[in-house]
Amino acid sequence: MKNKHITTNQFFALGSKSIRNLISPFVCLVLFLWTETQTLHAQTLEDYLLQAVENNPGLKAAYARYQATAEQVNQASLPDPELQVGAFIRPMERFMGNQTADFRLMQMFPWFGMLSTQKEEAYHMGQAEYQLFLEEKNRLFFEVKSTWNKLLLLQGEQQLAQENLDYLMKYETLALMQYQAGNSIDLPSTSFRPAKDSSSSTSPMSGMGGATPTPMQGSASSSSAMSPLPMAGSSSGLTAILQIRLQIKELESTLQQLEANKEVLRYQFQQLLNRPMEADLVLPTTWERAQLPLAKQDYLEKIKESNPMLGMFASEQMAFTQQAKMAKLEGKPMLGAGVNYMAFTSRLENGMPMGGEDMVMPMVTLSLPIYRKKISSKIKQADYLKNGAAMQQEETTNQLTLQWASAFRDWEESERLLNLYEAQVALVEQQLQVMETTFAGGNLALAEVLQTQQLLLDYRSKKLNALYQQHQSLAQLDALHSPNSINF
Repeated sequence: MKNKHITTNQFFALGSKSIRNLISPFVCLVLFLWTETQTLHAQTLEDYLLQAVENNPGLKAAYARYQATAEQVNQASLPDPELQVGAFIRPMERFMGNQTADFRLMQMFPWFGMLSTQKEEAYHMGQAEYQLFLEEKNRLFFEVKSTWNKLLLLQGEQQLAQENLDYLMKYETLALMQYQAGNSIDLPSTSFRPAKDSSSSTSPMSGMGGATPTPMQGSASSSSAMSPLPMAGSSSGLTAILQIRLQIKELESTLQQLEANKEVLRYQFQQLLNRPMEADLVLPTTWERAQLPLAKQDYLEKIKESNPMLGMFASEQMAFTQQAKMAKLEGKPMLGAGVNYMAFTSRLENGMPMGGEDMVMPMVTLSLPIYRKKISSKIKQADYLKNGAAMQQEETTNQLTLQWASAFRDWEESERLLNLYEAQVALVEQQLQVMETTFAGGNLALAEVLQTQQLLLDYRSKKLNALYQQHQSLAQLDALHSPNSINF
């Protein structure tokens, strides 16, 4: 920077002091605004995902549940020692003297390996809860990505609807000029009214209680048939102009509805990030095609290896194995060691003091687990739970495989449609360039040019919906496993 450009101080040194005082604050303001703008535009989907991880209360609650379960590892310890204290209201006369009190302290010890088995079982249960936390994270990421994709879809539909509205207003101006000049008014055989396309099965607001109007999704007819309208002063000519204005009003209403739907999605997105509703949300101006980081079969292998639900069932099976081991250890005797302390005072016997020395007696206890039915029942219970977790893991694997196949079917369909619509858009754009040249020469009706333009917008709308389907498919594939990015 110093070698190639003049520094700011050198630049201000070239002018007078008054100029420096005037320009310096302005330059600082410009640099500040530029920095803020760059920071604002630097917000990407990955940045918003990070914010969701840091702020989402549901994800924090899932992590708190994992932390609470993990604390059970520290709860595996020896039983609390027992202390028994007895005091005689009237000293008991014994040979050693008068006994005044009795103290007994006992510590029980489980069979060898019981504590380590309890810690192992608690550890695996904590890992199962951690996998649920990862599943919650994947669900949150999918909701954030899905809402993001819906916002971009609505933004693209707004742009297409605005372009359609601009063309309608231009056509209205030309129609008025022709009507006032006494020329015939030709309307394209295809209406400009937005229509729903049967190929667009995914509505960006389908989960919010209503379908989003998607302008420019209708399939425009390529027919160039015209309906010449009467000359100036004819009521039919006015009817044609009024028809254009009706379509303009309808498009303006559609734009308002799209903006309302977009506002709801903005609130939903901010809620997922646990941010204020008025916080800035920057959407990219362009929406590029997505790229698959893995091959089709590699995705399936990755899902089987790292899907949180499969990991949860695997951890539960290991935990139930330790439970069965603990049940077997409960069938072993428990050892106890302690001490009994007896306090004595001396007493007079024929005028002579006798006894009075305290006594200490070591003690050992042994539990006798002779009731074996409950031990066998606990072992069977753990085995049943383990088998149930294994069956759930197998069932979940089958469901995940089906979801993987469905997501890849949607991905491949969107890829095919994107290639088709991109080729169609390129061909129609070439056709439109030729028609504009022909129209400029006076050899083509304006209605045919506008009809081709409508067809171009229609293909661009279909391409936009295919792009949305592609990104949704990728988000679904990512939700089936824990991506390497933003992991815990």
